[in-house]
Amino acid sequence: MKITTVLFDLDGTLLPMDQDIFVKTYFGLLAKRIAPLGYDPEKLIGAIWSGTAAMVKNTGKKTNEEVFWDKFCEIFGENARRDEPYFAQFYIDEFDKVQVSSGFTPDAAHVVSMLKSKGYRVALATNPIFPSIATEKRIAWAGLKPSDFEYFTTYENSRHCKPNPEYYKDVVGVLGVDPKECLMIGNDVTEDLIAEALG
Repeated sequence: MKITTVLFDLDGTLLPMDQDIFVKTYFGLLAKRIAPLGYDPEKLIGAIWSGTAAMVKNTGKKTNEEVFWDKFCEIFGENARRDEPYFAQFYIDEFDKVQVSSGFTPDAAHVVSMLKSKGYRVALATNPIFPSIATEKRIAWAGLKPSDFEYFTTYENSRHCKPNPEYYKDVVGVLGVDPKECLMIGNDVTEDLIAEALG
C-alpha cells in the first residue's frame, strides 16, 4: 500500500533535546512557580511523575488530562483542582524558559514543508502527556507552527500514550487512514517503533 501520511515524533526528533536537562529545567521552574501555593516542591514533582505514569497506563476510559488530575488530586486532595489555572498560567508565562534545554535544526521545518509540497498528509504524534499550550510552544521551538500539522496529540485530546499501540490506533482513527498508509518517524525504539504493531 502506498504511503500517504507521515507521523512525526517531536521531542528528540523534530526538536533536538537532552531529556535529562529538559526534565530538570522544566521541573525546577514549575516547582518554583507552584510551590508558593502551598506545595512541597519534592512532593509536587513526585505527584507530576505519578500523574504521568497514570497517563501512560491510561486504558482509554478518560482523557489523559482527566487521568492526570485524578492522580494529582489523589495525592493532594480534591482542593488541588482549583490550582489547575495556575499550572496553565505557568505554561503561558514561563514554559518558554525551558527552551534552553532543547536544540534546533532547520531541517525540521524543511522536511515537513517538503513532504506537504509532495502531497503527503503530516501529523504530529508526540506523546500526549502535555497540555496543548505546552505542545504548541515546543512546536514553535522546533521552528514550526501548529497549523503545519493536520493533527497533533495533547493530553486534552488523547486517551492513550506511547508505547501503547492503542495510541497509534487513535491517531490513525482521527486521520481516517489505514495504518499501512502511514510512516512513523521517531527517535525512540520503544515508543515510536511500536507503531509497527499496527502495520
